[in-house]
Amino acid sequence: MGINPLIITCPIIGAELTKEDYPYLPAAPEELAGAAEDAVKAGATIIHLHVRDEFGKPTQRIDIFEKVSAEIRSRCECILQYSTGGAAGTLLEERCAPLQLRPEMASLTMGTINFGPDIFENSEYTIRSISEAISKYRIMPELEIFDCGMLETLYRYLKKGYIPEKFHIDFVLGVPGGMGGVVRNLIFLVDRLNHGQTWSVAGIGRFQLPLSMHAIAMGGHVRVGIEDNIYYRKGELTKSNAQLIERVVRIAKEMDRPIATLKQAKDILGL
Repeated sequence: MGINPLIITCPIIGAELTKEDYPYLPAAPEELAGAAEDAVKAGATIIHLHVRDEFGKPTQRIDIFEKVSAEIRSRCECILQYSTGGAAGTLLEERCAPLQLRPEMASLTMGTINFGPDIFENSEYTIRSISEAISKYRIMPELEIFDCGMLETLYRYLKKGYIPEKFHIDFVLGVPGGMGGVVRNLIFLVDRLNHGQTWSVAGIGRFQLPLSMHAIAMGGHVRVGIEDNIYYRKGELTKSNAQLIERVVRIAKEMDRPIATLKQAKDILGL
């Protein structure tokens, strides 16, 4: 396969989980920083960041993003990728607000989707507004693709100049309301990418492990963490983000995909 370092992104918390869902959930700034540090030690180079307020609720407050980011950077070296999705229903101005802190990367979902029982709204106006904020602060976007229509939208908006010309793609497969997490869907989407485009896959729930394995074999990258999947195996909660990452690292090494260093990840992404 040759040398093609594997970039691992870790979504350390997300916006949907509660302590009732997952008792090991990190939420306070120190807990989030500790989870990020452990994920980086396990092999992650990108930390996909959501934060929680004093009551454990999802928030896009700038002061909390700033505090958590500073705490993470004091503990480990990584690429910080802010979520601009927030939780379903978060106001547009709140979704954009933390970008003024200038993380290296930020997510941008390329369309509206039924997200389980909720609606994750991403109209053209929303996408363009978030894209403009990302460009303003010279941030690398990670374009989130939940179905084939979003990929078509990406290329249409690229021609119109609505999104930056340089980006990373993350296929999010297995969300109720989006494309399922079967391997043929990943192959279908990857076959429609332009040559040389960097991409990763986030398999939701039981799809995390098989899609990670196939992404490794296909030369892509992976997103692994409890935002997407809280189980190590059926019926067994994972103890941490790091435990999920450590398994992917073992598999990658057996497949001759070395784990990307921070410098290698930045080089691959063009940061």
